[in-house]
Parts: sequence; C-alpha cells; structure tokens
Amino acid sequence: MLPAGLELGVATSAFQIEGGAHDGGREPSVWDDFSHQRGRIEGGATADVAADHFHRVAEDVGLLAALGAKSYSFSFGWPRLQPQGSGPLNREGVAFYDRLLDELLAVGISPVATLFHWDTPSALRGGWLNRDTAHRFGDYAYAVGELFGDRIDRWVTLHEPATVMLEGYAFGRHAPGSTLLFDALPVGHHLLLGHGIAVEALRAAPVSGQIGIVNAYSRTTPQTGSDDDAQFSTLWDTVQNQMFGDAVLRGTYPAVADEFSRLLRPLVEASEGDLAVIHQPLDFYGISYAAPTRIAAGGLGVVAADGEASALGSLPFRFAPWPEFDRTPAGQPDAPEFLGVALAELGSRYGEALPPVHVAGLGLGLADRVVLDAATGVARIADGRRIDHLTAHIVAALDAVGPSGAASGVRLAGIQLRSLLDGFEWTAGYSLRYGIVHVDPNTHDRTPKQSFEWLQRVLEARM
Repeated sequence: MLPAGLELGVATSAFQIEGGAHDGGREPSVWDDFSHQRGRIEGGATADVAADHFHRVAEDVGLLAALGAKSYSFSFGWPRLQPQGSGPLNREGVAFYDRLLDELLAVGISPVATLFHWDTPSALRGGWLNRDTAHRFGDYAYAVGELFGDRIDRWVTLHEPATVMLEGYAFGRHAPGSTLLFDALPVGHHLLLGHGIAVEALRAAPVSGQIGIVNAYSRTTPQTGSDDDAQFSTLWDTVQNQMFGDAVLRGTYPAVADEFSRLLRPLVEASEGDLAVIHQPLDFYGISYAAPTRIAAGGLGVVAADGEASALGSLPFRFAPWPEFDRTPAGQPDAPEFLGVALAELGSRYGEALPPVHVAGLGLGLADRVVLDAATGVARIADGRRIDHLTAHIVAALDAVGPSGAASGVRLAGIQLRSLLDGFEWTAGYSLRYGIVHVDPNTHDRTPKQSFEWLQRVLEARM
C-alpha cells in the first residue's frame, strides 16, 4: 500500500507528445531544428506528429480518467504559446491549453504544469547562452501564470536544467547541439536565473498553486579510491547536481577546488545579486532520477544514455561502467537502490533547507511489441519488465524515506511516472517507448499496456 498523502501521477511533455508542429500558430523550437538535421535522431525521426496529442486531448484525458489518475504532469509548449519567445500569447495555443485544463478539471484530475521542458523557441537567438533569455522566460512565466494561475495545482519552472546545459550545450547530444564543454556553464547559470525570475513572476501573477523546480539528479561516485578519481567525481557532481541544488536551496554555488577554479569560473565569479534572485522560497523540490554515475580519471570510456559524443573525448575523465547491474535498453545501469541513495544524499546535503520532494519522470524505455490474442483478436502489449522496474524504484524510494530508512528526514510528497503515452524520446526517436499506453506509429491509435492495468490496480487499491 502507498502511504496516505503520497501523490502518484503520470507525466508527459509538450514536445514529446503534442505534434501539431505547424498547427495553430506554433513556430519551431531548437528541438525542431535539431531533429530535422540528418543523423541527429535514431531512424531520422521527428516530433512533427509525435503522439498527435494536439488533436486528441479529449481521448487522452479519457485515458487518464480510466486509469484513475488524480494528478497529471504536462508541460506548456513555449513555442506554441509564445512563438517568438516574446510578445503576446498566441490565441490558438491558449485555446489548446484551455481545453486541456478544462478536460482535466472536469474529471477531477489535478493539473501539474511545467513551464519549460527543453523546447526553447528558435526565435530566441543564442538560446540559453544569452542572458536575455532568462528575462524573456520570466515574461513568459508571468503571462502564462496570469492566464492559467487559478487552475493549476503545482507549477514547475524548469525540467532538468542540468540536462539542457550538459547534453545540449556541453556535449552536443541534445538540442541545440553545441559542444562547448565547460564553456557551457553560463547556460546553467542563465537557466537558474530564469528559474528565479519565473518564480517571482508566478507569485506576482499571482498563481494559487505550489511552485518548484525539477532537476536531474544522479548519485556520483569515483570508480576507485584514487585521489584523481575522487577529484573528478567531485567535479562531475558539482556540475550535474550541486550547482543546481545549492543555488536554488542555499543561494550559493558549491565551493570549487583550486585546480578547477578556471574550468568553473562562472560559478566562482557569480554575482551575489544573481544568486539572490535564484534563491527563491519553494514549495517543493523535484528530482528526476534515471541511474547513478561512476567517474574515473582519464580519457573517454563507456558513456551511457544517448551514446557517445566526440566532445566527450576532450574531457579529463570518463563515465565508467557498472558491470554489477543489468543495463536498460537505453544503456543505463538499472539500479533502483540508488534512488534511495540519492534521496538520502539530498537530505544530508540540504537538511531543513530541503522542501518536500517530488520524484519526477520514473520510467523505462522498451521496444514494446503488440501481440494479437489469437482467440479474441484483441491487441495486447505485455511490458512486465517496465512494471518490475517501476515497482522496484517506488519501493526503493518509500523504503529510503521510511522511519528506519537512510532518507528518513526527507519529506517525499509525490512520484510521477513517465509517460502516459509513447512519444518522441529525444535522440532515440521512437526506437524506445516509455508510455503505459501504446501509440501506433501510423494510425496513432491508443492501446493501454499491461503497465496501464497494473497502475490502475495500484491507484484503485489506495482509494
């Protein structure tokens, strides 16, 4: 049984499921540009249609109602609502989200909205390398908050700013495809500044719901006990985890060892004024956990997630393998116990400064197969591995925050599973599917998977 008061919901993001890339006044995002470049995405896929959620809102909310979901996390598409990244909101984009919110509220589902899930409008030249984008994001947050602020129960400013900085600007594996390595650190700072400005804007709008942020969090350890491995593990932990958590929750950047002060100059030289803006009181703090990270000194080794990028060969360390764990189809160690370790580390680092925590985006990408039942002709998708994966992670989180757990001081407020629907999975295209509902790649018909039925039973049991 799930603890009373724990929110268990499902999540999606605009770019991954909406489609309608040329409908209703929407303009391109950096991910549209990136995905249309040859060789960037598995199979040459794009998100132009994706799961066609833009045209199937009522059907998809019906699936949520049938699931028994009490909350649904989605993201606003910035280029759909504000196609140029500035100026008035697009009326057709507003009408789309009005319809989504009305449908959700009509069936008693609590809306959880993310303002930015990676789809920076292409019109914002320089993207997050440009400090002005943080201010444009604040303007966008105010306009969206003013319009929808009475209908949304939780607001997330940014989803995984560390991933945007590292994968998009440092390593070039995500949009916009820049390979700046440590010169990408200003991107992280500007994202955090945008977060702080957006929190102020939402409160000024004002909105009635809670406000927080979600960051990717990966417990980072050295491969060996050597000083070099330990130093580079600390370096990676700084840019992946600590710079985001420390700035948001403490109003400081982490201390930097002398040998890394040049590499991390943007953190060392950050102004107190910017950090004060970033350090806003929050109602919750979200983490998105996929796998732990192991660091070893030296050249390029095994790289998980989206494959290898040539820029990684310039790093003075490598991402070492975890042979003791099975690997997910995405190439990551399948290590649910490290979610508990991550929660314990958060509690130890931030103590009373840590607000209630939401674990966001738990999921597993599989090459799901549709099988027709010979007797009935009904399509079935058996995804027992996904059920086992999700169950193990939920149990690990609950054990960690239990009375005798390593993270017993952490207030776990919710867990969001991804995804409601199969969608565009970034550089993997449609080769990996994360949905608990199968989406036919040709007709876009929806078929609930075995995991949908499992979650349905879990949610029924707690009512």
